[in-house]
Amino acid sequence: MKRPDFKAFVLTLIFAVMLAAGCGAQEPLSVKKCRVIAAENTELRKKLERRDKELEILKEDYGKEVKEQKKMLQTCLREKEELKNKSQQNIRSQVKGVLDTVLEENKKLREDNTRLKAQIEELQKQPQ
Repeated sequence: MKRPDFKAFVLTLIFAVMLAAGCGAQEPLSVKKCRVIAAENTELRKKLERRDKELEILKEDYGKEVKEQKKMLQTCLREKEELKNKSQQNIRSQVKGVLDTVLEENKKLREDNTRLKAQIEELQKQPQ
């Protein structure tokens, strides 16, 4: 009966070794894997830095463009106001010119009217 005990002992021993091997600590990453991960991290950091620089450049360009657009807007608003003032002055000068002409003609017509009234009175005073 020694044999079944020996077989049981061997099977138990094999089973225990298998359990111990399966539940043991995992082996650490190899140096090669660590270097690859470090290289990837470095590359990712460089890409991130490049993107940050690109973002800063884009922000600067956008800021310059906004300032330029604001400057152009101010210029356009000033020109618009100047043109509005010029058009109002032009209208005033045209109205003044027409008004002066009308007043002058009105004055002539009054003088003619006065002269004609005087002639009518003279003609009415003459014996018929």
